[in-house]
Amino acid sequence: MATTHDYIEFVCDQVCGAGIPVESVRHKKMFGEYMVYVNCQPVLLVCGKTVFVKQLDCIADLMANADRGHPYGGAKEHYILEIENSELAGSGIAELEKVTPVPKPRKKKAK
Repeated sequence: MATTHDYIEFVCDQVCGAGIPVESVRHKKMFGEYMVYVNCQPVLLVCGKTVFVKQLDCIADLMANADRGHPYGGAKEHYILEIENSELAGSGIAELEKVTPVPKPRKKKAK
């Protein structure tokens, strides 16, 4: 089931409710689903109305009891973030922001 625009707006509202300024949060449709950026850093992957975060050491303790899953076929296993839990979401996003680099702009291919 594909993620609806209403659901991605809900996720962004939840991120803002977790203490992230609204001007710092944006989303982009990618691969038929969505990536949520915080301060230009790709932090959340939303696929099939489920919020995923990478399994990184910095959030391992925080997400120890979290469900896990694959956002799409062929993807590595990710943690499933309970986005309704604003304390967990805020803490997880804060930690991910520290280690997630801002993507480098792609160079245009020469014609």
